[in-house]
Amino acid sequence: MTLDEQTRADFPILRRIVHGQPLVYLDSAASSQKPRQVLEAMQSYYEQTHDEAARDAVRVFMGARVREEVIFTRGTTDGINIVARALALTLEPGDEILVTEMEHHSNLIPWQMVCRERGAVVKAVPVVGEGVLDQDAFGHLLSPRTRLVALAHVSNVLGTINPVTDMTRRAHEAGALVLLDGAQAAPHLALDVAAMGCDFYVFSGHKMLGPTGIGVLYGRREVLERLEPGLGGSEMIKEVWIDHAQWNDLPWRFEPGTPPIAEAVGLHAAVVYLDKLGMARVEAHERALCRIAMDALERIPGVTLYGPRNAELKGAVVAFNVEGIHPHDGAALLDERGIGVRAGHHCAQPLMRRLGIVGTLRASFSVYNTAAEIARLSEAVQSLRGAL
Repeated sequence: MTLDEQTRADFPILRRIVHGQPLVYLDSAASSQKPRQVLEAMQSYYEQTHDEAARDAVRVFMGARVREEVIFTRGTTDGINIVARALALTLEPGDEILVTEMEHHSNLIPWQMVCRERGAVVKAVPVVGEGVLDQDAFGHLLSPRTRLVALAHVSNVLGTINPVTDMTRRAHEAGALVLLDGAQAAPHLALDVAAMGCDFYVFSGHKMLGPTGIGVLYGRREVLERLEPGLGGSEMIKEVWIDHAQWNDLPWRFEPGTPPIAEAVGLHAAVVYLDKLGMARVEAHERALCRIAMDALERIPGVTLYGPRNAELKGAVVAFNVEGIHPHDGAALLDERGIGVRAGHHCAQPLMRRLGIVGTLRASFSVYNTAAEIARLSEAVQSLRGAL
């Protein structure tokens, strides 16, 4: 039984009919659909139970050493901001934050903000070739003033899987900390954050079959323990006086406010679901779909693909444009055929400028997608060309 044959019945929304045709949902990079196991777990929590095991399940899923390294957030963006606010307290004028030209705005704007406040500087590793990072430039940009390297594990546009273990090692040799944006990696690749060696790793529940409103920030314990929290209130304290407070232990020190309990229950169910499928099997299924999609689309005259052509170097996304058709118009026309893709700059405007385009169409895959759906996408894109 193929992975999609095993999973599709678990996703109620895939039974929808759109414009007279079965829904083809190819936008999981924005937000994945939710299996009934996740929906039922959250409903059960609200009705009768309280699940305390989510943190431990996430720890195992991502390869963290201890549960104190797993911090629950509202999502990837929130996790990056938590780190940014904490690091802002340590930055000095002239310090440098190194990002890349392929970053999602969520891994760029927080660093711009703290650098503006502290007189620090944001620098970027350029994108070259088929959408990979210039590793020579990375080496030249690392300096004694580099305090943090913040980069995507997998690009949300190009699908590029960056060599994060090697880049982390090189950053550490220069004395810098490393934050990895795993929003497009955690749903699709087997993770081992301890082996990667990164100091921080962030991802969102809603992109990995879980609910919205929850994410995970992994922080290496020895790094977290020496950081002051940049956000305050509620459970992040032990004792409070009028003029000072004593911070709570890890991980609660970095979890201010009411915790997302129901969402943690849903995330736990999503992690269990993915674990049962097996992340190696998930990766193989989605890589096959990526290969099929690239092979089909590049045969269509007027279609331009972006990112590595080797599916072994890509995550579960394929970005493309159709000559003569604006991405937004293309997405609307595909929607009329019951096919949901994403169009626009994908919150990566610096990358769009590097590519010399205003945006792209983007098809992205998950465990429930099928080769037949890719065929429908290809046929629909071919028909767009024929309509010109």
